[in-house]
Amino acid sequence: MELDLLALAAHRDDVEQTCGGTLLRMAGQGARTGILDLTAGEMGTRGTAQERAREAARAAKLLQVSWRGNLELPDGGLEMRQEYLHAIAAVLRKLRPRVLLVPFPQARHPDHAMAGKLGYRAAFLAGLKRLKLPGGEEAFRPRTVLYASLYARRAPSLIVDISEQFETRMRALEAYGSQYADQPAGKRIFPAAAEVRPRVEALARYFGMLAGVRYGEPFISPTPLAAREPRDLDYDTFTQGGIITPF
Repeated sequence: MELDLLALAAHRDDVEQTCGGTLLRMAGQGARTGILDLTAGEMGTRGTAQERAREAARAAKLLQVSWRGNLELPDGGLEMRQEYLHAIAAVLRKLRPRVLLVPFPQARHPDHAMAGKLGYRAAFLAGLKRLKLPGGEEAFRPRTVLYASLYARRAPSLIVDISEQFETRMRALEAYGSQYADQPAGKRIFPAAAEVRPRVEALARYFGMLAGVRYGEPFISPTPLAAREPRDLDYDTFTQGGIITPF
């Protein structure tokens, strides 16, 4: 299966938080979208890897993705290792996404930051013709790589209007009951369930305000963007080369 857009993240539910609305918007315009989770989340404080797998499957249906996979790399142990880079690059060669979304490479959670670095570097390696990888697919490099930057303390390079997709994106996030349900009395490590939507909505409203829309998702380009036409970000812009991020 070949995809138009692939979102890569460290854990199940990361994509739903940062760029789920964009995936849903692209799918609604006919794009083939996918999610690559690097770990199973086995070290998480809440829920089990098995629970999160079931929740991820429900969320994927809500986001209308064509493919979702998991490399089962060590949760809490993502590092810049050749075998991890090659595993990601092999998936990129197999799925051949024109657009790759990865986490912003600076984050409180080390796995989130490392996922961004691994994804960006693997995208480059996937295009090296002389590099042999598992699967034997031909070299391929995504046309565009963007950082999903919801939690970054930097101005976005672009903002996707997810006003029509926000409610479904919210339901996809809420599919992770193990992560967002209320905790036992006296344990307040995580926000109460009633606080999750206001927090998510506040961020989406903020970035939407910056773009003059109701709800938005921000992205940062690691290199300058070249636009063939100064038009809104849409399916054609993403997949037909309207925006090109060269390496």
